[in-house]
Amino acid sequence: MRYVVSPMTLADIPRVIDIEKLAYPSTWPASSYRKELQDNPLAHYIVVRDTLVAVEPVGDTPSDSGKRPFPLSLLPARVPTPLAPEIANIVGFAGLWLMVDEAHVTTIATHPNYRQRGLGELLLTSLIDIAYGIGARQVTLEVRVSNDVAQILYRKYGFHEEGIRRRYYSDNQEDALIMWTEDIMTDRYRERYFLLTQALKTRLAAEDNGTSATGGTSAKNGKNATSSTTQPPRRRRQEQESARNANPGD
Repeated sequence: MRYVVSPMTLADIPRVIDIEKLAYPSTWPASSYRKELQDNPLAHYIVVRDTLVAVEPVGDTPSDSGKRPFPLSLLPARVPTPLAPEIANIVGFAGLWLMVDEAHVTTIATHPNYRQRGLGELLLTSLIDIAYGIGARQVTLEVRVSNDVAQILYRKYGFHEEGIRRRYYSDNQEDALIMWTEDIMTDRYRERYFLLTQALKTRLAAEDNGTSATGGTSAKNGKNATSSTTQPPRRRRQEQESARNANPGD
């Protein structure tokens, strides 16, 4: 399988921050992710990796002439810090908190270059898998009222609107829909979830072969990416900022 989901580690945080800056109007500091991973036993964070990403070896930056034109030649060269090889292939991430028997999705994002490939859906299903594993009976999240594409993805997996948070997002004062699944432990939901995840596996397998599930060329344009919004549970929403605009990118 080309795309592999694994638990987020402390070493992954620099790459996660890079993707988050591309996906959100504002971001969490690296310290927040470290705290989540180290100090919050209720938190579960994951990353998705593209195993086909070729990582360039780290070495000296080549120069055409060995010199820089005045006045830049008077200044020390600034060489960008390359990503560590083990994290350069991270192309998305997601997380949730377990609150009693409820799984609260806190974030989902994919790199803009990897949207419209089913990776947002892969991350969402991976979170639902975690919810099953930790004994949650429902999954909940928030999404911008204007984000129709993300809402379609969530409704596909049984999320439905339960309420609204007025002026929830600090960047533009947009409202948020509160969405919940039904009890994910019911036979009805389990059967629906199984069929959906089997279809997703077929889609991703087609992506591995460079074609869509319908036989066409796989989508690689991130301009029309799904943009969804998920938020931390309410007790930390103020400290972790209410303008996060998660991008599943399905």
